[in-house]
Amino acid sequence: MDIVLLSIITINYNGLKDTCELIDTLPLEDKSIEVIVVDNASAQDEATAIEQRYPQVKVIRSEENLGFAGGNNLGIKAAQGQYLFLLNNDTFLKPQTSDLRPLISRLESSPKIGMVCPKIKFSWGSQLIQFAGYTPLSPITMRNKAIGCGEADYGQYEIAHSTPYAHGAAMMVKREVIEKAGLMPECYFLYYEELDWSMMIHRAGFDAWYEPACTIFHKESQTTGQNSPLRTFYITRNRLLFTQRNQQGMTKYISYLYLISLVSTRDILKYTFLRRMDLVQSTIRGIVSFIKL
Repeated sequence: MDIVLLSIITINYNGLKDTCELIDTLPLEDKSIEVIVVDNASAQDEATAIEQRYPQVKVIRSEENLGFAGGNNLGIKAAQGQYLFLLNNDTFLKPQTSDLRPLISRLESSPKIGMVCPKIKFSWGSQLIQFAGYTPLSPITMRNKAIGCGEADYGQYEIAHSTPYAHGAAMMVKREVIEKAGLMPECYFLYYEELDWSMMIHRAGFDAWYEPACTIFHKESQTTGQNSPLRTFYITRNRLLFTQRNQQGMTKYISYLYLISLVSTRDILKYTFLRRMDLVQSTIRGIVSFIKL
């Protein structure tokens, strides 16, 4: 019986085309790797379509949309690998940069390293960098930056380094780390859960790293869109929820004040000017939903 070293997990939600394009770039012939697709209650029976096209892929059909964290957790529970690589279904690999072994090597290089992310590039245009690590979040504004985002890649981020947070589009984690830190928090449903999970993993005594020897290409927000009511609602609610779960004392309340009185008010005025009342309503609903929590 083949021993599974690596489990690659991706979530499919009404995204059959993207999911198949990702699977086509994965090393399905490698017996030490298993590929798991969690179909998160797609409107059509996309799970059967994936099973028929890729019989070597393990497909799990959820009758309920469990969100990003819930879907990944379902895959994690079914995985057999020592390492688990969570990949967005709107990503893909290229042969010249898709060797996953450097990610595993980085995890194996130190017992303190619990998770690792590859370099991530936008798939469109001139394929600019999206992620080469993160800066820390400001404790008040809850803002940070993705290192290298929007830059052309001329080799300026070729040194591996620690990063305070993993990028949710592509992150590899040791199984033992999940056993100690816990599964991804499902209270967010969409957005911020990978940042919170990174904090959980840090508190469990492990570090996250950026490893540039592997590159993943990301189509970016194919599921929800950049200015959708769904995205606006969850971004508004979840940055407050992240503050609640990860800040202490007066810092927490100052951050609440900043996020609600300044950021959300600014957003409401901007969306009103743009005549996007759907986004105005989504912003207000995000605040109300957080308060009800």
